[in-house]
Amino acid sequence: MSMQRVECRLKSLCASRMRMLLHVVALVLVAGALASCYHKHKPTSPDAVVYTEQQLDSISFSTTHHYSQNYNFVVKADSIVLLRQQPEEMLNQLMTDSLVVRRNDQLVVADIRMIPTDSIDSVWVQLARDQDTFGWIHESELLPKVFPDDPISQFISVFSDVHLLIFLIIIGIIGAIYIMRLVFRSNAKIVHFNDIDSFYPTLLVLLVASSATLYATIQTFAPDMWRHFYYHPTLNPFITPTLLSVFLVSVWAIVIVALAVVDDVRHLLPMGEMVLYLCGLGAICAVDYMVFSVLSLYYVGYVLLVFYFFFAIRTYFSNSRCNYICGQCGAKLHEKGSCPYCGAVNQ
Repeated sequence: MSMQRVECRLKSLCASRMRMLLHVVALVLVAGALASCYHKHKPTSPDAVVYTEQQLDSISFSTTHHYSQNYNFVVKADSIVLLRQQPEEMLNQLMTDSLVVRRNDQLVVADIRMIPTDSIDSVWVQLARDQDTFGWIHESELLPKVFPDDPISQFISVFSDVHLLIFLIIIGIIGAIYIMRLVFRSNAKIVHFNDIDSFYPTLLVLLVASSATLYATIQTFAPDMWRHFYYHPTLNPFITPTLLSVFLVSVWAIVIVALAVVDDVRHLLPMGEMVLYLCGLGAICAVDYMVFSVLSLYYVGYVLLVFYFFFAIRTYFSNSRCNYICGQCGAKLHEKGSCPYCGAVNQ
């Protein structure tokens, strides 16, 4: 009887396991069938925006022209003449009227229209000075007479002016010649020739030369990048393209090193010599900026920059760096011998 009970229990256990296996297989088949019938939709962001055709055109225009509706300009010319009527009226030679906006007036882009039949410029821009002053103008006529309503853009516009650049070159060269002549006659300190024992002035002029070369490089090889930066300026180097980031880092480095230069010169030279030294350093920086920013446009500046780095570093370590200290008064000396401050002989 005991053997028969064991066999019965085994048979019932096997039957229960078979039923369980069949249930599992059935569930798998049903799940597979349901999954095959399910169409998976792409996840849609709750913030997704569906743009109209007009908005897409505006985005496309902003990408290529770097400004769009509601963008703010400031008039830099003496005046700008705007068309009161629609551009088609002027193109069809109908009677039209005009209005004038003056220097420093703030304008906002109210509308932008593309008119392919216009042989002069297909892009027309409607500007508004206030609620009662609206007018149209060709984009090609507008842009040279305005700059973006941002201090960085205005700074770029001023220093990109050809007439101002020529004036600065002439004044900079004359000032540099006068200051260097004054320095040499008084045997005063000046970078590259009779420098102080600090590498910061040499580093400053090298940074200015490098930044000027980068500035010309961006304008030559990536003009669209510079144009976008002009219309949307920033001083944050971490949100711009690589080449522009390097340029912004160099500009920040110039500011930091310039402060270090003033601090070093203040401790190493008396007040009168300090002013003369900083004036000479500023003149050399100005000449470096003008020379390298112009010559790099013609590819000569790149070769000149390599030679300038070699000359500046070699000159500093050969003639300006103090390798010795006077054993009696502690003054820094370029070479052994008699100390020019206390007269002690250092062997």
